[in-house]
Amino acid sequence: MPKVLIADKLSPQAIDVFKQKGVEADVKTGLPPEELLKIVAGYDGIAVRSATKVTAAVLEAGKKLKVVGRAGIGVDNVDVPAATAHGVVVMNTPFGNSVTTAEHTVSLMMSLARQIPQANASTHAGKWEKNAFMGVELAGKTLGLIGCGNIGSIVADRAQGLKMKVIVYDPFMSKERAEALHVEKVELDTLLERADFISLHTPLTETTKNILNKNTLAMCKKGVRIVNCARGGLISEDDLKAAIESGQVAGAALDVFEEEPAKSNVLFGLPQVICTPHLGASTTEAQENVAVQVAEQMADYLTTGAVTNALNIPSMSAEDAAKLKPYLQLADQLGSFAGQLTETGLKAVQIEFEGRAAALNTKPLTAVALKGLLAPLIEGVNMVNAPVIAKERNIEVSSTSHDRAGDYQTLIRITITTDRRTRTVTGTLFADKPRIVAVNDVRLEAGLAPRMLYVNNEDKPGLIGNLGKLLGDAGINIANFHLGRNHAHSDAIALLEVDQSIPAELMEKIGKLPSVKQAKVLNF
Repeated sequence: MPKVLIADKLSPQAIDVFKQKGVEADVKTGLPPEELLKIVAGYDGIAVRSATKVTAAVLEAGKKLKVVGRAGIGVDNVDVPAATAHGVVVMNTPFGNSVTTAEHTVSLMMSLARQIPQANASTHAGKWEKNAFMGVELAGKTLGLIGCGNIGSIVADRAQGLKMKVIVYDPFMSKERAEALHVEKVELDTLLERADFISLHTPLTETTKNILNKNTLAMCKKGVRIVNCARGGLISEDDLKAAIESGQVAGAALDVFEEEPAKSNVLFGLPQVICTPHLGASTTEAQENVAVQVAEQMADYLTTGAVTNALNIPSMSAEDAAKLKPYLQLADQLGSFAGQLTETGLKAVQIEFEGRAAALNTKPLTAVALKGLLAPLIEGVNMVNAPVIAKERNIEVSSTSHDRAGDYQTLIRITITTDRRTRTVTGTLFADKPRIVAVNDVRLEAGLAPRMLYVNNEDKPGLIGNLGKLLGDAGINIANFHLGRNHAHSDAIALLEVDQSIPAELMEKIGKLPSVKQAKVLNF
């Protein structure tokens, strides 16, 4: 039974989900890093929120780890590159707290417009300062959204309900999506010039870090109000302070900060700034939603192979996983076949899908084919880290789906380019079992067994007899013998299934037979 460590406080419903899906769950929260390192080797998965740091050291120690689940959106506390390198899937729950975070954004925007926290504090202090807190209406104002993914689109909907005009800067938003949301897509400069309120809804990347800074804040409409419930670091806090003090920015409402927990900050104490301690996802409903969601995702992956909301592997539903199972085996074996024959540096890999295979979710198939290809050459490769390893080694990877009709109802073809040659391996499914149907331009049909002997030779008399005699004299039994050639005296291929292992000294003799170009033992 798979075993998961719940390292941060989650709703008890998460434990119930794990149990119902056949996964054992241990709850051990608040562990010091050194304690986590001691016990992580016993688990297949770790479920966290934001407190526990899943570092490269933790991933190295977790020899059995297959998945890390983050109950929430951000994965700042998970070393995703290290997880990928170790073949560990990293999942988050991007939708479980979307409504809650969007509502917090709107709450802060309204509080900012009417100075509600400041008025509340003043009234509690016994001051009746009715004239000190002149606000502005939201109706008729322009809200500029920097980023309009799941949360941003909910904010847009709520803002339109308040009769605001919504403009969006999001390079990844299509024209059709903008029309569906009834928002106007604009460039960043235009948004800064037109927006009365700006709300940020983008991940923190090298591109978005300090997207609001001295220069961009100077481009804003004077008196703009800014809300950030996304990520600390999207705004230069020093530059924002200067813009507020100069009057360029009328106020800001922030739920996130560059350094958290934010016990001190340059913006603290400014009367124009409203601060909350990262409460975007802090509702009972959201915490239950993300806990249940992460438990379901992790359990499904560990028990069925389904992949949902993963950051470092293509998504694959449980239905997809069942449907793809024979194709995954085919892609793996085709890749392994090509990889085991590779003797020089890989430069490029092309994976083609035809017929029924072309209609499938081919991203997992591509990842598995790469895993099969690289595993004979590089230790510790799996479908999670194979694409990254290929990129690190400057191996060009491409995949294509063809809906054209061919000789087979379904087909996968892998073409590899090395320093010395190009080789193609093609396969299909027969009764859901993988079969090789061509190697390069030589057609043959063969199932793949645990022990195979591959021989590429010139089509000349005597090879079969000589090969059979060598194997027979060594006590190697041939279970199946498959031959292929295009025409007489051309290149030929022999693919043999054998019952015993072939020792190195025998392979040396086989390689020296007349007309043999290459001889390799293949294991599947």
